[in-house]
Amino acid sequence: MKKLLLLLNCSLFIVYYSFSQDPWIIKASAIDPSNYYGITVANGMVGIVSSPEPFKVKDVVLAGAYDQYGRGRVSNFLRSFNLLNSYLEVDGKRIDAKNVSNFQQQLDMQHGAFTTSFDNADKASVKYTYYALRHLPFTVLMDIEITAKKDINITAASVMEAPDALRDVQNYYNEIDRPHVVISLLTSSAKSPTGKLLMCASNTFLFSEEHGKEPRVIHEMWDNNMHLMKFSRTIKAGETYRYSIAGSSITSAQHEDPLNEAERMTIFAKLEGRDRLINFHNRAWDSLWTSDIIIDGDAQAQQDVHSMMYHLYSFTREGTAYSLSPMGLSGLGYNGHTFWDTELWMFPAILVLHPEMAKSLIEYRYQRLEAAKRNAFSHGYKGAMFPWESAETGVEETPVWALSGPFEHHITADVGMAAWNYYCVTQDKAWLKEKGWPLLQATADFWASRVERNGPGHYDIKNVVAADEWAENVDNNAFTNAAAKANLYAATEAAKLLGIAPNADWKNVADNIPILKMSDGVTQEHASYHGEGIKQGDVNLLAYPLKEITDAAQIKKDLDYYSLRVPNEGTPAMTQAIFALLYARLGDADKAAHFFKDSYVPNLNPPFRVIAETKGGTNPYFGTGAGGILQAVMMGFGGLDISAKGITQIKTTLPAGWKSLTLKGIGIVRKTYIMK
Repeated sequence: MKKLLLLLNCSLFIVYYSFSQDPWIIKASAIDPSNYYGITVANGMVGIVSSPEPFKVKDVVLAGAYDQYGRGRVSNFLRSFNLLNSYLEVDGKRIDAKNVSNFQQQLDMQHGAFTTSFDNADKASVKYTYYALRHLPFTVLMDIEITAKKDINITAASVMEAPDALRDVQNYYNEIDRPHVVISLLTSSAKSPTGKLLMCASNTFLFSEEHGKEPRVIHEMWDNNMHLMKFSRTIKAGETYRYSIAGSSITSAQHEDPLNEAERMTIFAKLEGRDRLINFHNRAWDSLWTSDIIIDGDAQAQQDVHSMMYHLYSFTREGTAYSLSPMGLSGLGYNGHTFWDTELWMFPAILVLHPEMAKSLIEYRYQRLEAAKRNAFSHGYKGAMFPWESAETGVEETPVWALSGPFEHHITADVGMAAWNYYCVTQDKAWLKEKGWPLLQATADFWASRVERNGPGHYDIKNVVAADEWAENVDNNAFTNAAAKANLYAATEAAKLLGIAPNADWKNVADNIPILKMSDGVTQEHASYHGEGIKQGDVNLLAYPLKEITDAAQIKKDLDYYSLRVPNEGTPAMTQAIFALLYARLGDADKAAHFFKDSYVPNLNPPFRVIAETKGGTNPYFGTGAGGILQAVMMGFGGLDISAKGITQIKTTLPAGWKSLTLKGIGIVRKTYIMK
């Protein structure tokens, strides 16, 4: 009866929102600064996290910028210069949260634009929008409009502030004077905590020609960590005055001369001008959304799914060798490290929507293959052993106190299978030969050396941290064993496709790795498992994505057993997403709908419905969960399946209330799939 009521509540939830939610715009009007979780605007390189304070941003994060400081004596994400913080004074009084009304914020997911608007007493209405420019990886833009309700005088400033962790801050101000324009450059540089990186940022004002002569810009130095530039202007009643701030941030990890390059990129943005910058940015986002998920019949789910897609699109960029942290570019969560969260949870969703973006994630691993080989050598194994937590160099970055570093070995199979899946979707044999094969060969060699050969059917994998991380130092973990098998079989298949004789021992090893069963026939999570609670999906991943278990009766038996062993709190969102996916494939629409909602609705935080890692959690944005939920939608409700022949579609079911599900722009051929 409880399940029936829960499903009824979900249905009411669907009906209630079906008439009220915009598929592209997330609005927040009743904002409580003490209960505010920012939303991210990002372009796969720069991430900007919103703030409830006027003219403030909480964080600016730059992909690939790591240094050793803070937690765990390992590399951590660095905050970049906060190059969009600014202030506005009206008639000599600075605007802050205490003297504004009608304060509203909204995210336009279709075009990656975050807008704040408010009134300043009876003097002015203010609106500003910022962008992480999609077509310019290191450049951001803030566009400000002030509509005067009476004659007013304004002073507007751009404030450049260095994060506390940076040192040896240097501040510069320069004006480049040309007959048709004056370029004012507010620039800062600093060293990372160990001095390993030089981080630089620069910004400038953009003024609209419609307002006549550009105002004079004044530079002020406050202290070593902060300086600003400002201008003043009189605005007549009824007039709307517009100006913009364009800025760039880059480090020596991306460029040999980051100080000058930051200024060059800012000058480029200045001379491109506001209109061209926004136009090219919008075009780039329009191109991304040619791959879309359209839900007819559940407007709130539609908006939420767009939010999940938006975040994965925002955190990833084509043409790089950067991978994803569980929290993407939404802050410093998990130190910005890369885990299995990428390959198993986020990568598949990105792969079927935008293979060209997924390629960057695999390139990250390929470029760190030699580091993984050294890691295997250090542990007495052959091939490549990928680290559980990876940052810039590809060495193990897990803090020593976490046993997952030396023992959570399934990450190596996850990397191998991601490489294989990239080939399956793209059918790119040239890539397979050059980059996929080296990854598959080295990861397969690892597993052939990792097993302990104790007789036929007993090539055991002992002493691992399971995919269910509450199970530490266990033997024959179901997911680890099945992932190793899948890795070995994929390497064998890849060799045949390339006309290479596969190592015969790979298949021999795979055929003899055990998958344990309990006395009632349920797949056993590991050799010492006796029914305790689980942190996250493990056994059920053998049905999807590993396809180790294909019998529907066995899949259901395992689902019915393990879905009752996940506590209501403290477990990550993607577990319920896998339950939803598998129940949809089994044709159980009610349970699929229940677990779909349960995978993220209890994890949402105000005011933008950002996903935390766990129910009631406060660490958004959890890109891992978003990736798992998108797989539940596309591979569960939508029936997409990745096989050696490419993307196919299998029979499945939709939740009650969903009239249809359309998956647009899927795979290399940008195919459309429709489920009704």
